[in-house]
Amino acid sequence: MAIAAGAATDQNFVRGLDRQARQAIAASGAEHIDANFRHSGGWPTRHVLLRGGENDDGAVRERVAKSISAIPGIGGVFWADGTFRAQTGAAPITPLNCQEDVQALLRVRTIRFKEASSTIDPASGRLLDEVAAALRPCLGGIIAITGHTDASGLEPDNLDLSRARARAIRSALIRRGIPADGLRAQGVGSSSPVEGLQPQDPANRRIDFTVIASTPLVPTPVDRPGPR
Repeated sequence: MAIAAGAATDQNFVRGLDRQARQAIAASGAEHIDANFRHSGGWPTRHVLLRGGENDDGAVRERVAKSISAIPGIGGVFWADGTFRAQTGAAPITPLNCQEDVQALLRVRTIRFKEASSTIDPASGRLLDEVAAALRPCLGGIIAITGHTDASGLEPDNLDLSRARARAIRSALIRRGIPADGLRAQGVGSSSPVEGLQPQDPANRRIDFTVIASTPLVPTPVDRPGPR
């Protein structure tokens, strides 16, 4: 009876979070985005997975994620396509050593793409193998992949291209054995040029990696079912 009562309480709690999340999505004008409050096994969870909105402006997705993360009781907000977790009041993140290893690789070589495309140049395959090997010791952290462009062209196009390239690198790393759930991808267009370079300099076309330690989530009866 206690187990049944607890399960019912969990269901009701998550049902309330779901209702508030849908209200937040509607208020953001993004009803096409879906919020899922269940693990793959069907159990209720406070950690919401968002789907849809891939073609929306980044500001729309950020607004939706932040509005949901502000709901009391939400444990975390994630996008199914691997883009960044909503920023909340979480503890500061700590860079891990393998970020330095990857940066050392990319100081002398560049991951190249076909011109004006997100298709990775086959000649960069070896470099991606080395990047994946450098990242492997830090599995369990969060690997953030950020695409950049120079300031030539229209900025909406730059944003789209930088996002597509970051997603292409994410897919390439998954094929090389890096778990998908630890990879986050985003594109920022030409908004963050390399220090000391003019925004139009082609050297601003790059992929950055940030490897951060993640604080383990403390399981609760909502996150994981109790013993039967």
